[in-house]
Amino acid sequence: MKKILLLSDTHGFIDEQILKYVKQADEVWHAGDLGNIAVADEITKYKPLKAVFGNIDDAVIRTEFPLDNRFKCEDLDVWITHIGGYPNNYNTRIRQEIKENPPMLFISGHSHILKVIFDKKLNLLHMNPGAAGKSGFHTVRTMLRFSIIGKDIKDLEIIELEKR
Repeated sequence: MKKILLLSDTHGFIDEQILKYVKQADEVWHAGDLGNIAVADEITKYKPLKAVFGNIDDAVIRTEFPLDNRFKCEDLDVWITHIGGYPNNYNTRIRQEIKENPPMLFISGHSHILKVIFDKKLNLLHMNPGAAGKSGFHTVRTMLRFSIIGKDIKDLEIIELEKR
């Protein structure tokens, strides 16, 4: 079993509220727009980090993290990208590949809107954790927390932090 903290769109911001949940996880996954390599450095002081770069991320972050990160956690096939879209409206860059080789869990960020949607056509779960940072139009900072046991996602929780 792995306990996962999923966040996105920190835009260079990390605080004790986020770190409290980082310390409770086994791994942290970040769906892009870290905003500053210091965010990644702070997370990795406590837990392993899997991340992708987002559209605001600089060359340092783009050197450290890929555009797409596809991996297995336990027996679950996971694909993380920053700008991925949603079921029935995937980004054109990934649309063909996701149809031909869908993961079990598809994660994207970018929109700052927390969504968890099951794609019945592709038989995959899509997650967007919203935005944990303070930059953007969102009013509440959000993250997701869940456990992975084999191929199963369990105990999914929405974490709402204070209004920004």
